Amino acid sequence: MSSSAFQVRRATLDDLAQLTALWRTMRFDTGELARRATEFQVAVAADGQLAGAIGLRIEQKQGRIHSEAFHDFSHADQVRPLFWERLNALAHNHGLLRFWTLEEAPFWKQCGLLPAEEEALGKLPPSWRAGRSGWLTLKLREDVHEIIAADHDFALLIEAERQRAQRVRGHARALRVAAVLIALAVLALVAVGAVMILRHRFFLPR
Repeated sequence: MSSSAFQVRRATLDDLAQLTALWRTMRFDTGELARRATEFQVAVAADGQLAGAIGLRIEQKQGRIHSEAFHDFSHADQVRPLFWERLNALAHNHGLLRFWTLEEAPFWKQCGLLPAEEEALGKLPPSWRAGRSGWLTLKLREDVHEIIAADHDFALLIEAERQRAQRVRGHARALRVAAVLIALAVLALVAVGAVMILRHRFFLPR
């Protein structure tokens, strides 16, 4: 069956009965997922039956791909590219920064999702952590707030360096003034000494 035989769209409450039956075959928590039914995308066959579904949970500009399910996994190769196209469109519309998933199908790594490194894991929303490991992630775009924060930190560093340079220049000026004053004092002492010597010699008896 070709991918054109399926239509991918957002799930509606009218799909809930079919979704629940699908989730049961996957042994998912149907109660939890039912409360989030509208975050699912569904692949609908020409006869109106759901061939598969996948969820995209969005928090803090992060998108979690989850709970992939198929009635017949022989359709997965045709449907997954359609899901991926749909997920990317949603990511663009919502301005997502990253995709995350715990799905294990090789397809997701082929799409560019790779094991998350420690730095990336720091961006994972706290509610998704719960001690889980094995996250795959894909960076979609730069975080403007991080760029602004980095620019702000750089500006603070430049300002701190400017102030330090000013202090150094101020200390240098103070040292120069002190050196000049010391030199003048020494010259004054030399002049006074010279005058005293001359006066002493002038008043010596001949």
